[in-house]
Amino acid sequence: MPKLVKDGAIIEDTWQRLDKPEGEAAEVRVPEGQVIVPLSVWQAQREQLQARSDIGVWIDSDESAYDLGNDAQSLPLVAVNFPAFMDGRAFSTARLIRERFGFNGELRAVGGFIRDQLCYLSRCGVNAFRFDDDNADLEKAQQSLADFTEFYQAGVDQPQPLFRRRA
Repeated sequence: MPKLVKDGAIIEDTWQRLDKPEGEAAEVRVPEGQVIVPLSVWQAQREQLQARSDIGVWIDSDESAYDLGNDAQSLPLVAVNFPAFMDGRAFSTARLIRERFGFNGELRAVGGFIRDQLCYLSRCGVNAFRFDDDNADLEKAQQSLADFTEFYQAGVDQPQPLFRRRA
């Protein structure tokens, strides 16, 4: 079973992530168990999926946190996808999900992000990291969460900027 870093610990990944559908999102069969569905599937099947407690939603970089909106509060997991490590739109999506929509569950980074981004992702509210590469060194990834101990800017994890904390 694949592993991920969640809340600073390496654990088994018990969730299955569905790919974006090529056809109609309403026609996608969502299997039993813990499943992370694409936003389009959630939107097309919201009524049925909302009744389940084992459904998460993943948002692609070209989709908006506003499309999920307050529905995030009822989900155990929301994932933000990085199609490539140079595409930083998921940073903003993560922060919006946490701050604007009040999501308190597992906020997971998936896709093509790199280890150097973990510390910054955690500042945006991401608390779980599932690398596409199953051979990624998760122990080094764990260490990356502590790359910096002090930040000038405010973040989800530290709402006051440095100048306010020192005043």
